[in-house]
Amino acid sequence: MEKKKKKFKLVDAILATICITLVAESVMPTAAIGNSQYFWWIFLIIAFVLPYGLICSELGTTFPSEGGMYDWVKMAFGKKWAGRVAWNYWINFPLWIASLAVAVTDVIAGVFEVELSLWALLAFQLGYTLLVTLLSTNRIGENKWLVNCGAFFKILFMLGLGVLGIYVYIKTGESANPVQSVADLFPSLDLAGIGFISIIIFNVLGLEVVATFVDDMENPKKEIPKALIIGGALMAIFYILPATGINIAMPVEDAEAAGLTESFAILLTSLGVSDNIIRIIVIAVGLMFIYTMIVNIASWSFGVHSVAKYSADDGGLPAVFKKANKEGVATGSVWVCGIVAIILVIAGVILSVYGSEAANNLFWTFFSLSLVTLLISYVPLFLAYARLRKTNKTKRVFTAVKSDFMANVITYVPFILLVLAIVFTLFVDFTPESIKGNLPLIVGVIVSFIIEEILVSRIKEDKK
Repeated sequence: MEKKKKKFKLVDAILATICITLVAESVMPTAAIGNSQYFWWIFLIIAFVLPYGLICSELGTTFPSEGGMYDWVKMAFGKKWAGRVAWNYWINFPLWIASLAVAVTDVIAGVFEVELSLWALLAFQLGYTLLVTLLSTNRIGENKWLVNCGAFFKILFMLGLGVLGIYVYIKTGESANPVQSVADLFPSLDLAGIGFISIIIFNVLGLEVVATFVDDMENPKKEIPKALIIGGALMAIFYILPATGINIAMPVEDAEAAGLTESFAILLTSLGVSDNIIRIIVIAVGLMFIYTMIVNIASWSFGVHSVAKYSADDGGLPAVFKKANKEGVATGSVWVCGIVAIILVIAGVILSVYGSEAANNLFWTFFSLSLVTLLISYVPLFLAYARLRKTNKTKRVFTAVKSDFMANVITYVPFILLVLAIVFTLFVDFTPESIKGNLPLIVGVIVSFIIEEILVSRIKEDKK
């Protein structure tokens, strides 16, 4: 029988890397860091992104598997630790979907300048959730045109935002956040400054998802390392450039509150562009923004749900997560994720009836919880690399580093940075006020940990 033709090429993998790691809604928080963002980007590209990409390249080509990070941790530390990875990796996903569903309605309301009714909010948010759930039932190879268009749209409006901001500076000679001294380019040496680590790290997570595309690629052993390195470098540029434009055009406090569409409107207004043209551009950017929030989920879904299925096969997650379609997509995990996201969306809309402020606080607690659980799921990855390097002598197709010293560097430097990101997301500055303000998030992490350990206790390790 004729072998099925592979659908994913190097250019597709590079675009998928950009689409997965480049989260457009994270540009504004990045810009809100201010001029010190350049220090953090340079530092974390060297100290986190490069080691992370090298590790994923070596593990992904040496141990190719649709289970990705789950299988690597399982080989290193056993099923229980892999089960912990699976739970944290999976639970963040429905929370993320729910947060993007709300973001979609915010963009619609802002772009079209309308106040959505309660039923309209519910309809749009449920429609978004159902759409991304349906898309997640297909393999990434089947959706590659969606991913490629999403990457193109992200590149288009994020480069446009950066170039527009720089042009405003060239034309006016003014910057909303001027660099008055060299010290402005470096972060403050306090806990608040260190807390920006979590923003940058969150922006670059997802490189290991590319390693789950092995069955859809012509030559994954060569294409995966290239895709991660090239895509990772381009991703950094596409984050830095629009954030630079925003910082030139508007004060940091405005960048923290404004969205991408509002940024375009502010920049174009400063150039004297007519209101009608601004309106057209803002609507176009808004529609592209919504599209990218759809394909973001489609890009991440296969890797996330594959990990969940692998865990269910090992007795970790419930049996419903084992179900898969003829294409090998973990449809059981997909639909459970969709149901959880729908419950969160409905709960958020109901809470909005009783007070928008309380609802928003609760919603962003869910979003923060998704961030923390995602960061936690990556902690064992770096330690698994170190262990497999020592204990598993499988011939490496791609070797990240040759010396043991450098292996320790690319293992423990990003590992420490990741732990710091989790700690400062939970506690910020360790004052009683900040701890009290983050108490719902801290409680949420504790509840997630309890559920995780209950699930993990059911796993039986293989006797070896």
